Amino acid sequence: MLAAVALLATASAASASSSVTGVQRAHYGETADGVRIDVFTLTNARGAVAKVLTHGATLADLQLPDRTGRNASIVIPVTGKPGPQGGFPSSGAIMGRVANRIAHGRFTLDGRDYQVTANSGVHQLHGGRVGFNKVNWQAETLDASEGPAVKLTYVSADGEEGYPGRVTVSVVYTLTAQNVLRLDYSATTDKPTPLNLTNHAYFNLGGTGDVLDHVLTVNATRATAADADLIPTGQYLEVKDTALDFTRPTPVGARTALLAPARRYDHNFVLNRPAGSKALLFAARIQDPHSGRGMEVWTTEPGMMLYTSPLTPPTGKEPAARNGFYCFETQHYPDAVNHPHFPSTILRPGETFRSTTEFRFSIQER
Repeated sequence: MLAAVALLATASAASASSSVTGVQRAHYGETADGVRIDVFTLTNARGAVAKVLTHGATLADLQLPDRTGRNASIVIPVTGKPGPQGGFPSSGAIMGRVANRIAHGRFTLDGRDYQVTANSGVHQLHGGRVGFNKVNWQAETLDASEGPAVKLTYVSADGEEGYPGRVTVSVVYTLTAQNVLRLDYSATTDKPTPLNLTNHAYFNLGGTGDVLDHVLTVNATRATAADADLIPTGQYLEVKDTALDFTRPTPVGARTALLAPARRYDHNFVLNRPAGSKALLFAARIQDPHSGRGMEVWTTEPGMMLYTSPLTPPTGKEPAARNGFYCFETQHYPDAVNHPHFPSTILRPGETFRSTTEFRFSIQER
């Protein structure tokens, strides 16, 4: 599932390259209703490659060398066309207008009750039926000094998926000379509205196979407690001596027995940061002992959702890739709009939402 593939084979070889060094733009294909999708390929001097689609502002591929110098896709690559629901099945897309969950698709803002679309049972997940991951964004290349970059912008209409306000949102992907993939988000609105953005890339630093022995550290001593529907209760959990305790380097699959019956992570960590701080701070580190690839996650966000494939040891009867990914969704807490003591997700006219997440890559020699 994560094998390096001939990604984006539908891209037109005749498409013109961007004039910006390290960025190429090509025709990828069309959506089911005929909207053109383009792909931007960012390449740095070290040979790292990031591919970004205009549809969903999607990180479609990210290729980095291992300790032998061999490149491989370290995210599940996006191939084919968007499915019948409008998005790609395995997506590195931008999630919004509100990433993660809103309980019962309801919230009250400035004394007015709102009902947004429910697309996960009675709840809303990742912005509704047609969230930011299922729309086409406008794109332009940037002359960034740090490395090749592309800026994608989408205008979300007032009332879209039930949300108030016309929101203009942008994300800039930059692939730096230091093998850092940086995502800079910004947004404005003409009415008060909730906003919570994240990227949903499925990583596997090995490029293929299970991730049970990939070593994880998370800079969090607490997580948000949640019910059976993964809706926060409003309480916090101490992670010490639980399945969520990654305060020290620990293999991802070390506590699978404590994750029954799901045997996967789908948990929001409360990142350790000073109250009110919006600085770019360390959130997590993951190391693959086989390829030598390592990744640190740094973010200005207060939370990080850890989401993995099922963490079941391979039996020989199932493909190893079943265990093949982990997501680090930097964001505000799920259902924050219904918990006033959580960091606020409300964006108001005259304000500019800004958020940065960096994925910093390295190689560990033997």
